[in-house]
Amino acid sequence: MSIAAKDTSTPIRLLFVVAILSGSFLLFLVQPMVARMALPRLGGAPAVWNSAMLVYQALLLGGYAYAHWLGRFAARRQALVHLAVLVVAMLWLPLHLSTMELPADAAPTFWVPWLLAVSIGPLFFAISAQAPLLQRWFSVSSHGADPYALYAASNFGSFGGLIAYPLLVEPMLAIRSQSWLWTGGYLLVVLLVAACAWRLPRTAETGEAHGVAATPAPRPVRIALWIALAFVPSGLMLATSTYITTDVVAMPLLWVLPLGLYLLSFTIAFAANRDLADMLTRIAPITILLFGGVMVGGYQEKPYLNAGLALILLFMASVALHTAMYRLRPAPDRLTGFYLAMSVGGALGGVFAALIAPIVFDWTYEYPLLILTAGALAPQGFLIAPVRRLWNGSPTRSRLLTLAIAAIMAAVVLVVMNHASHATDEAMPAPGLVFLTIAVLGLAVIGARVAFVIVLAGALVAFGGYRSIMISMEPDARVRSYFGVYTVTHDATVRQLAHGTTIHGTQLLGSVARERTPTAYYVPQSGVGQAMLALPTLYGPNARVGVVGLGAGTLACYARPGQDWRFYEIDPAVARIAREQFTFLSRCLPGGKIEIGDARLRLQATAPATLDMLAMDAFSSDSVPMHLMTREAFAAYGRVLSPRGVLLVHISNRFLDLEPVVSAAARSGGWQAASLTFDRPANAGVAVTGSAWIALSRDPSVIATLKARDDRWQTLGNYPGFTPWTDDYSTILPLVKAFR
Repeated sequence: MSIAAKDTSTPIRLLFVVAILSGSFLLFLVQPMVARMALPRLGGAPAVWNSAMLVYQALLLGGYAYAHWLGRFAARRQALVHLAVLVVAMLWLPLHLSTMELPADAAPTFWVPWLLAVSIGPLFFAISAQAPLLQRWFSVSSHGADPYALYAASNFGSFGGLIAYPLLVEPMLAIRSQSWLWTGGYLLVVLLVAACAWRLPRTAETGEAHGVAATPAPRPVRIALWIALAFVPSGLMLATSTYITTDVVAMPLLWVLPLGLYLLSFTIAFAANRDLADMLTRIAPITILLFGGVMVGGYQEKPYLNAGLALILLFMASVALHTAMYRLRPAPDRLTGFYLAMSVGGALGGVFAALIAPIVFDWTYEYPLLILTAGALAPQGFLIAPVRRLWNGSPTRSRLLTLAIAAIMAAVVLVVMNHASHATDEAMPAPGLVFLTIAVLGLAVIGARVAFVIVLAGALVAFGGYRSIMISMEPDARVRSYFGVYTVTHDATVRQLAHGTTIHGTQLLGSVARERTPTAYYVPQSGVGQAMLALPTLYGPNARVGVVGLGAGTLACYARPGQDWRFYEIDPAVARIAREQFTFLSRCLPGGKIEIGDARLRLQATAPATLDMLAMDAFSSDSVPMHLMTREAFAAYGRVLSPRGVLLVHISNRFLDLEPVVSAAARSGGWQAASLTFDRPANAGVAVTGSAWIALSRDPSVIATLKARDDRWQTLGNYPGFTPWTDDYSTILPLVKAFR
């Protein structure tokens, strides 16, 4: 054996740790970076990030399969082949998004994966294989040392790459500079891999060094369990990502939180020191039980708390399931097969959450199903000695206890559902008592898996699942598309459209006059209402109006004969809802044009100076499509507006103060601007909603006319320290209301 094979000193281990950590850092730095590059072309719907994640998981699966296949060769031949693959992938440097042209009506389900795979596929594939490969090379170089601790380093590097992007890279560097930074990192990783390959023995005495496994192959049941334990956290991570980004903003900071915690769970679960992993795994069933039901029901009064609980739930479930996987790990000579099975499970979880669930379910039913499955798979042990003795009696006693628990939970669920069918204001009778009952039952069943799953299922149904099932059973009450879940609710006097947790349209019922009344954010007292009423004064009887974001079609009721109106809507499902379940369009604008597709792409294909007024009202739940708020986007709006045209931007948001973004865009684009904030009166009904709108025009007389008609229009504030958003640069950190 060569000297290299015998050398197991700290410098050798450090070399492999640095190489693995650097590659993983780079691998997961590229994920939000490329998704950020794609925003101006693909839009900012949460599902775009999920589609991107699906591509990454598929490429990761391909990389792990390649590493597993390569494991049949001798270690030094593996090194030669892998270095060749890394060099060939350099043809895709510097990192960039493919210039292939997408049609304006491109289906994101297909085009997002295709565009990302073409842009970064070879680079991602090449670098994704190195973590399992280098772990195996380390085992060979160190004469059989346990390589699994290096997987913790790999995931720590991945976590670091994710966190570094939104906190350091994105706020400090433009996209072009980010690309060159990543390119330099890739070259460094190639050198580190070459250094690790140099340390491989030239001659070897172990079968592993020749690519031959010495231990028995795992049974199919064990492989299936590996896949299942990887499937659930992966799917839950994507479901959590959808929840968070739907309500805040589609951007890297919130993309990486669920993925970062998911990766951090690997670091803890595969660490050499088992104390933290074992402690978190022991208490994970409590977290899954208590937080699972709360998350399904939602706690919308405190959205930050809601998001925090969702992230804690994801993290604890992931640690528990990944710890279970670690406990079932094979010998190092079967390492690549183990990671391949893990990657298969991760990819299947992505397929389930990103592709199958939106087609099969009309609501996010995948979320409670994944929580339930996590509870069923998580390792469990009795927490209280008397409870252990109670359940460790005869099988008959265990069965009777399980039946008793099932009966109690059934009674709780029936009481809650019966109350819901008769209640007019409160969704659940004494929610604190219900929560306490489930918590006590949970402490009594943790360790008895079947009984625990029964209690968890009851909690999921009682705290919100039943409400969703009831809505799903109503005809035309809910629609799910690639862009989200839309729910239509109504009574005798009002009908409302909700996207996620945000109301996107309210219509009064009972008479033609009520149905034609602008409501919600669009009441006459709002900024957009005042601008619409000023249309004849500003542009005469033949004004040309465009609206980005259809919603229920409320703004159509400001249309007057002779005017030319068109709506831009990215989601065909919204257009169907507006036409079939609301009557704003049919009552007020029967011939109104609706152009389906991303508004920015549609407007770029529109002839210049074809609109007098453009209202920007594109939201995904309460999330802001970032690519519609950049300097380039405002330039596109200015191009389609007439010289005296006015742009109205809706900036109402529970989480972000968007005024600095619009102010910076106005300053850099030569716009005059004014804002109008309408506060909802205390005695107003559900048809009136407070709102904030900004009007921009390159003609000062237009803004002056608006101010003369309503003195509530105020000159837009100046924010000299704020950097304008561009397609190359944007960050929301200075805008988060919780930080201000």
